[in-house]
Amino acid sequence: MTKQEILSSIIEIGIVPVVRAPSAEAAVRAVEAIYEGGIRAAEITMTVPGALRALERVADALGDKIVLGAGTVLDAETVRAAMLAGAEFFVSPGLKRETIELARRYSKVSIPGALTPTEVLAAWDAGADIVKIFPCGNVGGPKYIKALKAPFPHIEMIPTGGVNLETAGEFLKAGACAVAVGAELVDAKTLKEGRYEVITERARQFLAVIAKAREEMKSGR
Repeated sequence: MTKQEILSSIIEIGIVPVVRAPSAEAAVRAVEAIYEGGIRAAEITMTVPGALRALERVADALGDKIVLGAGTVLDAETVRAAMLAGAEFFVSPGLKRETIELARRYSKVSIPGALTPTEVLAAWDAGADIVKIFPCGNVGGPKYIKALKAPFPHIEMIPTGGVNLETAGEFLKAGACAVAVGAELVDAKTLKEGRYEVITERARQFLAVIAKAREEMKSGR
């Protein structure tokens, strides 16, 4: 996929599931469950034991049917390794210029984390494609995104933290290009019990919320 195709896909899908799991096997099965629920994007965090193997397995199984990303990327070496494993976008909790530069060099998508207006602008100036607003739920949720978008209408933002079935639509209406969802979609208890069908059902519910919010935005509600 080209860089523009990766970006367009993330924005069109409107949701990036964040998969934190106790094993590579659980991560792969969680992504498959998410895919079955209709979401064609997923981010496997580098905190998963054997995360690179999980990325490889998902890339092999689903190929270009899913936009696959690596999360909790803290350095350029991890970007390179995750890219070789099949990741198309890279998400960080903070701003590290070398990770952005490496992703840009290979025409991949970089999504560094920021919180304050100064950090958001620094991330954008450093070449971020989208800025992850983290931890968004702790500082006002959708209202905070709306406040940030006022001076930065040109910067695409994805909120992380505080996104659930009740707030996802509000985040989009506030100006987020998409939302990132972690434990509200893939939680430790469900993984431990192996109830992957629950994750599939939640994925469907999130997609329905996003579709409803976008329909209301079109009609001016």
